[in-house]
Amino acid sequence: MSEKDTPLPRRSRRIRAYALTGGRTGTRFQLLVETLISVPQYDPALSDTLMPESRSLYERARVRCSVAELSVGLDLPLGVVRVLLGDLAAQGAVFVHPTAHAYHHDTNVLERILDGLKRLPA
Repeated sequence: MSEKDTPLPRRSRRIRAYALTGGRTGTRFQLLVETLISVPQYDPALSDTLMPESRSLYERARVRCSVAELSVGLDLPLGVVRVLLGDLAAQGAVFVHPTAHAYHHDTNVLERILDGLKRLPA
């Protein structure tokens, strides 16, 4: 069994969501359900220091995936995943990829997207 096939530890159903997040519900990062997360430089030593839920997120994000995929894949509430990912992003452990929402006020980007769509074959 390779490291990739090793099952990640599951959290106990007895632990409440507020205990995992220290009662926090928000993060300084905008983490929409479609926001992609990845690990820019995997550090096994860092992984060993994380609590099981954060470690599971960190390990799974080695392959770029969305916040929603992480939530479903680890059977963790979306709010908990957002807070824990925010903590990992603040440490520089994970990279939060920008979403289209990040560019909604940038007319140059929107015009480039529209031009690209117009050039697509019908």
